[in-house]
Amino acid sequence: MQAITAPSPGDASVLVVREVADPDVGSRQVLIAVAAAGVNRADLSQREGHYPPPAGASPLLGLEVSGTVVGLGTDVTEWSIGDRVCALLAGGGYATLAVADAGHVLPVPDDLDLVDAAGLPETVATTWSNVFMTAGIVAGETLLVHGGSSGIGTTTIQLAIAMGIRVATTAGSAEKLEACRLLGADILINYRDEDFVERVLAETDGRGADVVFDAIGGAYVERNLRALAAHGRIVLIGDQSGEVGRLPVPLLMRKWASIHGSMLRARPSVEKTAIIASVLEHAWPLVADGRLVPVIDSRFAFSDARLAHERMASSAHIGKILLMPDR
Repeated sequence: MQAITAPSPGDASVLVVREVADPDVGSRQVLIAVAAAGVNRADLSQREGHYPPPAGASPLLGLEVSGTVVGLGTDVTEWSIGDRVCALLAGGGYATLAVADAGHVLPVPDDLDLVDAAGLPETVATTWSNVFMTAGIVAGETLLVHGGSSGIGTTTIQLAIAMGIRVATTAGSAEKLEACRLLGADILINYRDEDFVERVLAETDGRGADVVFDAIGGAYVERNLRALAAHGRIVLIGDQSGEVGRLPVPLLMRKWASIHGSMLRARPSVEKTAIIASVLEHAWPLVADGRLVPVIDSRFAFSDARLAHERMASSAHIGKILLMPDR
């Protein structure tokens, strides 16, 4: 099969397409002919040598794919050859064939473009497991999403709005904030020239956000806490700032607040299966009826993987960046 490989750590120029061996299919796995793979910041970190795959995972990049089932393990009964699916992976998505645990696969509705569906598994699983399952947000609460125009951000806004949650979001340009507004966010904060703490408190009559969903980390940790409502919850899914954060414990205590850290890729398979089952029950009906759609920034051929990674690194994108096998 063809795969995008990174023979040595480095910048995006190290990515090269070459022939590699087809993956083996375990008894509880499905083999997917890849229509597209989603690009995630974790892929960039792995390419740079900073984020090795979990034990037993494919060394290839790629944490989510869409495509058609072309092979089944001996113990798989819930999927059939020819099924249109998308899947969460621990690695191996940047290839023409990918193997996924049968419990980490989701059906692609007939009216959803199969390529675009590659932009859903990682974002929906991340948002649902953190904002809904861990933070337990409910209708009527306020959610602050940092980076609302990102792939995860655009999914989070749509899910929250569909569940009756008020959304505040940060982004770095008027264009990005307009994209968030069109998705339903109503507190729009340009982090380059506004203080998100002041805006969130002002827009909530001093109460603050019930949940903060943050991939930035660093100095945002203390500021998130200051923007948080009493009994609020902060969920950290990244540390893009590269800074060391400060946690004012007395403030944490005075707000009866909680902070949760989370990494999806390294979670045990059984936990991912539970997340995907919850997604299928609660979030996937929104995909089926069109209330949750993948927001796609751009599509690149495998042979243009360098350009896809450079676009991700630039942070100029709105929504998901996808890679497709060369035709």
